[in-house]
Amino acid sequence: MCRWLAYTGNPLHLETVLFNAKHSLIDQSLHSRLGQTTTNGDGFGIGWYGHPTDIPFRYRCIQPAWSDRNLREAARAIRSPLFVAHIRAATGTPSQETNCHPFRYGRWLFMHNGLIRNFPALRRDLMMAIEPDLFSSIEGSTDSEVLFFLALTFGLELAPVTALKRMVAFVEETGRLHDVEQPLNMTVCATDGEQIVAVRYSSEGQSRSLFHSTSFHHLHELYPDDPRIAAVGEDAFLVLSEPLADLPGWWEEIPESTVVVARGGEIEQFPFAPEAA
Repeated sequence: MCRWLAYTGNPLHLETVLFNAKHSLIDQSLHSRLGQTTTNGDGFGIGWYGHPTDIPFRYRCIQPAWSDRNLREAARAIRSPLFVAHIRAATGTPSQETNCHPFRYGRWLFMHNGLIRNFPALRRDLMMAIEPDLFSSIEGSTDSEVLFFLALTFGLELAPVTALKRMVAFVEETGRLHDVEQPLNMTVCATDGEQIVAVRYSSEGQSRSLFHSTSFHHLHELYPDDPRIAAVGEDAFLVLSEPLADLPGWWEEIPESTVVVARGGEIEQFPFAPEAA
């Protein structure tokens, strides 16, 4: 499938997690340990904020992440307090720039790992439910972008967790109408530059892997001389498909059917279940 990560904390150069970590996102694009596919080479994207109220910047490309020299230059230059990155393994839709994550609408960025099963059969019904004023902003052909615009339709900008629950409920109900028993598998990330909302959920209860960093205050005490930890500050937070390094105590797996919300140094974790609109 895909691999992704999201970071918030002290401004950090993107290369720190994209290239410099032992099992960086670029390494995962070639040697994923926990993904459904070892290689994720169907394009990539990064998104970052200069200021929380700004429209985020994006760079997306259909090349494999490991071979794009411009990505290496950009990651060395860009320093941001909140950024996301995604490497793609396509599931039935073309490798084209408009299908690369993160997707953007206004201040919001969205990434997805997983799939809507039998998406061609469900696609029309799902897309017809998208708010008409949003429809013209859809650029690509992926199930992931449809999930994003359904979440926006259900109120992502006002109540992101509720909107994601309603999005899931609608996809599952549509799947049942088309005799798709387990239509949705996902880890998703949505951010507006002020908060990161990450969900691990699947209809069958066997979601793709998802982890988050443990307390960086605790990690400062465990590894006081590690410059990677010192750079991010004590309120930093990472959520990602698989760990970047093998440091004991650094990572915690996010349970099935769980949402994590990171905002202003506060991390909250709640059970996640579909909720009909």
